[in-house]
Amino acid sequence: MSLENRWYVKYTTILLGLILTVYVMIVAKSILLPILFAALLSILLAPLASWFEKYKVPRILAALLALVIGLSVLVGLGYFFYTQLTAFVDDVDLIKERSEELLTGLEEFLMTWFDFEGFVQFEEIEELFIEFIRENSGTLGRGIAGAASVVTTVFLVPVFMFMFIVFREFLKSFLLKLFGRKSEMHAAKVQTIMTNIQVVVQRYITGVLIVIVILSFLNSIMLLVIGVNHAVFFGVFAAMLNIIPFLGPIFGSVLPILYALLTMDSLIYPIVILAGFYIIQLFESNLFTPVIVGSQVSMNALIALLLLFLGAQIWGLAGMILFIPLGAMLKVVFDEIDSLKPYGYLIGRVPDGKRDEKSVLAQKISNLKEKVSNEDHSEDKSES
Repeated sequence: MSLENRWYVKYTTILLGLILTVYVMIVAKSILLPILFAALLSILLAPLASWFEKYKVPRILAALLALVIGLSVLVGLGYFFYTQLTAFVDDVDLIKERSEELLTGLEEFLMTWFDFEGFVQFEEIEELFIEFIRENSGTLGRGIAGAASVVTTVFLVPVFMFMFIVFREFLKSFLLKLFGRKSEMHAAKVQTIMTNIQVVVQRYITGVLIVIVILSFLNSIMLLVIGVNHAVFFGVFAAMLNIIPFLGPIFGSVLPILYALLTMDSLIYPIVILAGFYIIQLFESNLFTPVIVGSQVSMNALIALLLLFLGAQIWGLAGMILFIPLGAMLKVVFDEIDSLKPYGYLIGRVPDGKRDEKSVLAQKISNLKEKVSNEDHSEDKSES
């Protein structure tokens, strides 16, 4: 056996490659994040630019129009959150008063049942908070500097998006020349991979946006019926956090529950809100996401959770958002390359061998998912 084929040589090579890749991803975070966000969003807006070009609009102007439309949606969403957050200023005194009442009630309960005296000292809490600010002023300064870099990144993303949309055909030709130069078969496979990646990204982002709209409507209606102030803000905020799998829905429900606990006069309201979010998330995880998004990103829960953890460790919140579509793109590549097909199988959904044991509702959902998936495949074939 030659030295190159020994298992420990392959293991060392792969390990060094992974370490170097992760190191580059961490060090080049400020460069890679705006490029990746811009690439994903430009893939989403590319069909809109192509539609403008069909009507003889110059490519640069078509890209600019598509970019303006996309940014207008984001600016409108940002303005909505800004107006809603400013409305919370009126509730600060109420929240502070209610917090003091809850802490006082907790102190009285502990004194009555456990003989804990002086459990809550507001003066000490205020002094501890001031001391914490004083001792961590350096950390806060670095945080402000980091926020400045985030602002810079936000301004870079539209520039990269515009460039990617304008030069999209040029970049496709470059990839064909780079990976498909060996033979016509390689060129056809590269073309298939690029087409499938474009379809997956577009449909994944579109599906996520549709699910967010549905959840925003359901969350807002539920909170309005209960009588929570700022119900629309809480509903939209919780729906948008759904972009982070598993953890997003939990974090999205915590804020309205705490707000109801601090501002409403009964504990029944937080409990009802918790139950409402739980029921909505049951529909989201078993119906909305599997039907709308699941047919576009065929990824099992284990790999999705692993990608979520790795993304959080490497890039934080941005990594938790980006690693799921990046994993779906990798699966497209793995499925088209023979030597990597086992990894594509590992990322994909687990084969369901217990179809007959499912309930009637679960079987109907599975039939609906299969119908949607078959329609997607037929559309892909007709487009190709």
